[in-house]
Amino acid sequence: MEDEPEESLRKIITTLAVKNEEIQNFIYSLKQMIQNVEANSARAQEDLEAEFQSLYALLDELKEDMVMKIKQERASRTYELQAQLVACSKALESSEELLEAANQALGTANHHDFSQAAKQIKDSVTMAPAFRLSLKAKVSDNMSHLMVDFVRPSRGSLGALGPLPMPSAPEIDLAESLVADNCVTLAWRMPDEDNKIDHYVLEYRRTNFEGPPRAKEDQPWMVIEGIKGTEYTLTGLKFDMKYMNFRVRACNKAVAGEFSEPVTLETRAFMFRLDASTCHQNLRVDELSVEWDATGGKVQDVKAREKDGKGRTASPANSPARVVQSPKRMSLGQGGRDRFTAESYTVLGDTLIDGDEHYWEVRYDRDSKAFGVGVAYRSLGKFDQLGKTSASWCLHLNNWLQVSFTAATPSRPSSRSRWLG
Repeated sequence: MEDEPEESLRKIITTLAVKNEEIQNFIYSLKQMIQNVEANSARAQEDLEAEFQSLYALLDELKEDMVMKIKQERASRTYELQAQLVACSKALESSEELLEAANQALGTANHHDFSQAAKQIKDSVTMAPAFRLSLKAKVSDNMSHLMVDFVRPSRGSLGALGPLPMPSAPEIDLAESLVADNCVTLAWRMPDEDNKIDHYVLEYRRTNFEGPPRAKEDQPWMVIEGIKGTEYTLTGLKFDMKYMNFRVRACNKAVAGEFSEPVTLETRAFMFRLDASTCHQNLRVDELSVEWDATGGKVQDVKAREKDGKGRTASPANSPARVVQSPKRMSLGQGGRDRFTAESYTVLGDTLIDGDEHYWEVRYDRDSKAFGVGVAYRSLGKFDQLGKTSASWCLHLNNWLQVSFTAATPSRPSSRSRWLG
């Protein structure tokens, strides 16, 4: 009973610590958002200034075009009117000369001279320019067709100018999303139908925290752009962390919308590597791959002799191939585990299995003659062959003479398959 208050207090401390961490992350997020607001506002103002400068330039260009049209119209009409003015002036001068000649003829006393002068004047009047002229101006002096009024229409059109319409934030559909086989299929939908959406942008990152995405995270957001549909599958992922954060936003031809509410999906996986410190000397190991090396033992023995200056081989614990394990990776090479030897051409994984259900696939080379993959107890001896004792179980493939596949399972590999699982 004395431990109950202490346990209760420990729970309170844990709860407060978790809440404090959440508040600290939120404070960091708020500070980051304030900085983003300042930066984005400055960027928006710069873009606005640039757009108005473009508008000013467009208006100046439009003004120059309209002024040029007015000047051309003025020159054309002035030319026509000037031509008519010259013609009329000449016709008037000719008409005045004829009028003067007619008046002089009226004062002639000689009848013969009068008749001859009258006939000449009549012929001249018939051919006079004054009677061939049109006394109507060829062009009008009205220039109202070139007048403009931008006030009323511009108030309506310019008043409609404003920020570009931004798409709504998508909603991620967890019921239609799936995590399986090193793939994540994420589905989302729009809250309202929007036929102006051009594409979507998906961002994701790995994390070890179950809750909402933290502002401070070691892993960066990875970006997938140009998604046309409302579903996307990420393939070939490596689930080396417990969770993944996802968020999506829609984009039209002009701008990108807000991100959706981020979601966190669990990416359960059993991650391990091959422990080179346990492998047989005739095996060459590189994290998740292993291959036969007929000279491996001899080469390692020579290197060990050169290093130690003695006739014995170096200890597996001091081997350059030994990997440093995290606290959760309990290497079977620790605690005095020797390398496999004799006919036991084996290498162990670096992580113990403590429960759950697991699935592995092995990709093998077509030229492989024989190999096995399986599970074993810690008691597997360094001389034991995998699957040949009660300490282990394996799938074994033999291609020496004819394809032979043995295991406690009904499945058989295809003759064309390069995968075994």
